[in-house]
Amino acid sequence: MDATARQNIAVLGATGSIGRATCEVLRHLGSPYRAWGLTAHRDLDSLSQLADLLSPAEIVISGGCPEQTPSANPCAPSKKGPEHTQNQRSISKHTLMGSDRWRVRKGTEALVALASAPEVDTVVAAIVGSAGMASTLAAVEHGKRVALANKESMVVAGPIMLQAAAKSGAQILPVDSEHSAIFQAMQAGGVDEVERIILTASGGPFLRKPLNELAEVSVEEACRHPTWQMGRKITIDSATMMNKALEVIEARWLFQIPAEKIHVMVHPQSIIHSMVEFKDGSVLAQMSPPDMKLPIQYALTFPKRLQSPTLRMDWSKRTELDLEPVDFERFPALQLGFEVAKMGGTAGAVLNAANEAAIELFLLEKIRFIDIAKICKDVLNHHHYETTPTIERLCELDRWARQEVMKWN
Repeated sequence: MDATARQNIAVLGATGSIGRATCEVLRHLGSPYRAWGLTAHRDLDSLSQLADLLSPAEIVISGGCPEQTPSANPCAPSKKGPEHTQNQRSISKHTLMGSDRWRVRKGTEALVALASAPEVDTVVAAIVGSAGMASTLAAVEHGKRVALANKESMVVAGPIMLQAAAKSGAQILPVDSEHSAIFQAMQAGGVDEVERIILTASGGPFLRKPLNELAEVSVEEACRHPTWQMGRKITIDSATMMNKALEVIEARWLFQIPAEKIHVMVHPQSIIHSMVEFKDGSVLAQMSPPDMKLPIQYALTFPKRLQSPTLRMDWSKRTELDLEPVDFERFPALQLGFEVAKMGGTAGAVLNAANEAAIELFLLEKIRFIDIAKICKDVLNHHHYETTPTIERLCELDRWARQEVMKWN
């Protein structure tokens, strides 16, 4: 990709934490990078503000719209009723619908259409959860550069994504800080020269909390991350370390590395984002203050490195970088990640769906914090495992796993 040529960017999930950071990067980069399309599910206030700043050609509102159909994303069935009416009223209150500066489309089919539009060069896949899978796959199938923040796409359907990319010529570049760090370090050598990759984890808010107190953790406590500002679902994933479990699975497919060569170390400062150890004993780490704008920009401008609006290291101050092994008794969810990375097949879809559903129950205070990993393990152990599922089968199991979790309600 010529970094000097016009680059039209579609930001899927523009109002989330990754989407907002992407919009900041695009404002910083300016020409030739343009936000050609922006999407949101329901946060129309934020979407309107971003549209005013970036003047996209197209806007997609995916939530609660008449055009939303199960076929557009079989893993996220349509929901209609009072919520639909409320959203329509909300839309009418915004300048989004009345402006002639951009085209507005609604529904999940429009989301997929934007991801595959011929005008779009790069798709930033920043929709959280399996809801972002259909649009991410569409972008890959149409040969886009995909800046991947939606790790669930690789967790659920890694082999399918890779096969589609091989067929279309799509580039899948990681936006997660850990996978971006690995990708950057691996520019120094081939995959066959890698001894192991080491993902780092902050440890979340409960790294030092006594184990006997985890059962009483509140939603508010679980949503209070010590170093990163993220959405509630991702923050809870960090607290359970399920986020790292999903990252292990993603890394297994994204870098075509066996699960046995993937390791995790706790690094509370969140400065070393991950490391690659090569066969000759060299270990390359990518380091920077915790700021998602850096990996986002790198995915947009690769292979070029441009000035960025990110935080910088202060080399005039003493810097401590702690690394320690993971306590699997404290973080049983991570063990599930390694098991699923080895299994492949249908296991990733089931684990991801069970986790999303369990977090919903926790947010509603219907289960305890420590129940999240227990429920995921139970659902995973009781599903009918298949080695080479179709995308349709994966979506069936996604729905099945969510229904199984609801039995714990």
